[in-house]
Amino acid sequence: MASIAGTSSKTEHYQALVDMGSNGIRFSISDLSPPTTRILPTIYQNRLGVSLYDAQYSTGVKGPIPRDIVQEVVAGLLGFKGTCEDFGVPHDRVRVVATEATREAINSADFIRQIKEVTGWPVEMLAKEEEGRIGAMGVASSFSSLKGLVMDLGGGSVQLTWVLTDNGEVQTSPMGAVSLPYGAAALTRRLNEIRVNGRGTESDFRSEMVTNFRNALHRLEIPSSLNEAASEAGGFTLYLSGGGFRGWGYILMSSGAIQPYPIPTINGFSAPKAAFTATEHIQSLDNSSTFRISSRRASQVPAVSFLVTALATALPSIRHIYFAQGGLREGLLFSSLPSHIRGQHPLVTATSPYAPRSSTALLALLQSGIPFSADSPQLYVMADSAFLTSLIHLLHYHAPLPKDTRAPTALRSTTTGVLASTHGLLHASRATLALALCERWGGELPPSDVDFLARMQEIVGVEQSWWAKYVGSLAAIIGEVHPAGVIREGEERVKFRCRWGSSDKGKDILQVDVGLRERVGIAGVRPGWADELEKVGKKKNWVGGREGCGWKVDVRIRPIEDM
Repeated sequence: MASIAGTSSKTEHYQALVDMGSNGIRFSISDLSPPTTRILPTIYQNRLGVSLYDAQYSTGVKGPIPRDIVQEVVAGLLGFKGTCEDFGVPHDRVRVVATEATREAINSADFIRQIKEVTGWPVEMLAKEEEGRIGAMGVASSFSSLKGLVMDLGGGSVQLTWVLTDNGEVQTSPMGAVSLPYGAAALTRRLNEIRVNGRGTESDFRSEMVTNFRNALHRLEIPSSLNEAASEAGGFTLYLSGGGFRGWGYILMSSGAIQPYPIPTINGFSAPKAAFTATEHIQSLDNSSTFRISSRRASQVPAVSFLVTALATALPSIRHIYFAQGGLREGLLFSSLPSHIRGQHPLVTATSPYAPRSSTALLALLQSGIPFSADSPQLYVMADSAFLTSLIHLLHYHAPLPKDTRAPTALRSTTTGVLASTHGLLHASRATLALALCERWGGELPPSDVDFLARMQEIVGVEQSWWAKYVGSLAAIIGEVHPAGVIREGEERVKFRCRWGSSDKGKDILQVDVGLRERVGIAGVRPGWADELEKVGKKKNWVGGREGCGWKVDVRIRPIEDM
């Protein structure tokens, strides 16, 4: 089904791509215009549900791509050509890229010749190693930073490599990636031969896969820095892409502890190794109605399970797994960008079009209300400048809405709202920002959203959820005092000073001094928002209730001249 995200940017920045994969033909048009180039905005995408891999085995043995399939693909390409003309995509900004199923087809040359004759578009054929390298770039585009092993599971093959990113520079194995013939469709066919036709045993096949995976790791020459980081962290981080792995991820999302899971996109979803490798449990589930699992994908679950079992034996210690949406399309686009664009944080890039005029000064003001100190609790939300910057960028985004819809709309802004399509975010980042934005608008929710809030809190945990609530309350003060998002030099209206203190019982207290100019508050009258900030620290308002997590907040109002 087609989808359109918008067509407002100048067409010279449009890039059209056709990804002729093993399991389907994907059409897309991306808008690479500044300032949102880094997140690869998609303004059109569609998919032709043709499996070039399965088509070659329609008779039980490998044959050429059938004529009717060739005609269907060519017709789909012609339709997309018309779409490109409708959007105004320049003729020289259309690429048609083919991977293994086309590369290995008996009639590959004739297939791509027919495409060129009818559409006028040449077909770029990616070599095995290049396909793996581009796939790794797609995974790199899916996160703000990446350090670990990367696997891309297609229909005919699976690619394995390692990736390190640093300020937009992407380092991977000199050989690109190792490609092995264990794609989801290929495994399904091979296992069927074993189970139905008795061609070999599953045990022998699994041993073959384990040996080949281990040999692949050796050939990839994992750098010592990555091995040392994995040793210190207790194992490698594994990043997974490709339809087969994404299907596995959706099953984990739908069967995990947080139900129903509040974030629909797979990119940035994480799972511990124990859950990822629980193959017997996953196969026992009824996946016929699982979100984003087609009947075809459900039929491949046993094959992916077999692959996961082999990986669990073959790979070195794996600590955590992240799922990525980025694949060939994203990899081709991301690899074309200069490093200073690739190095931008996706969250900051996505929110930058909405930044207030004085965003730098507003950010500094927000940071002054947070207790940065060496002996303070270890808090991700306080140290993440991208999170704080994006919160300031969206400080007034929901202001035009009716008051009773601001908090619930802000809560869902990262899942089905303004940031829903943002590429490159972790689920923890989406949840944390949503919680802070909700509190920025008072945090009052209708009953229909209360459970959604609780599930977003479960994603990040009670401690980080409380700090998101506190930072959101600070943002509410800043938004009220500076409703236009402007701070004129020398005319600051409010200042914060924050530090840790101790109660008579020796418990930590967050002491917040707030300096005000006279015109901001009436002399001797305590602003209502000061009480609201203190309420965040009352035990009954802690995340998880009185037995949950939080700190007492003591707010003191002073003349700004005394700060």
